Amino acid sequence: MEVSGIISAVIIGAIIGALGRLIVPGKQAIPIWLTVLIGIVAALIGTAIVGPLRDTSGVDWIEIIVQVGLAAVGVLLATSMRSRGGNT
Repeated sequence: MEVSGIISAVIIGAIIGALGRLIVPGKQAIPIWLTVLIGIVAALIGTAIVGPLRDTSGVDWIEIIVQVGLAAVGVLLATSMRSRGGNT
C-alpha cells in the first residue's frame, strides 16, 4: 500500500468514526485514535459488505450509511468495554 493510500484510509476512518460517534448519544470515554481505528475498520467492513452489491459511478450513499452505522456500533462496543474495564 502506498503512503497516499494509508493517509486516505486514516482520513476516511476519522470521518466515518466521527460520524459514528455523533450518532451514539452521550459522552464517549474513548480516545481519538480509537475512534479513527473504529472508523477505518467500519469503512473496510462496510465496503466489503455493500461494495459487491452496488454499482454506481457517483457517491454510494448506502455504503456510507452502512459504514457509519458500523462505526456507531463499534463506538458503543468500545465505550462499554472501556467503562466495564475501568470499574473492576
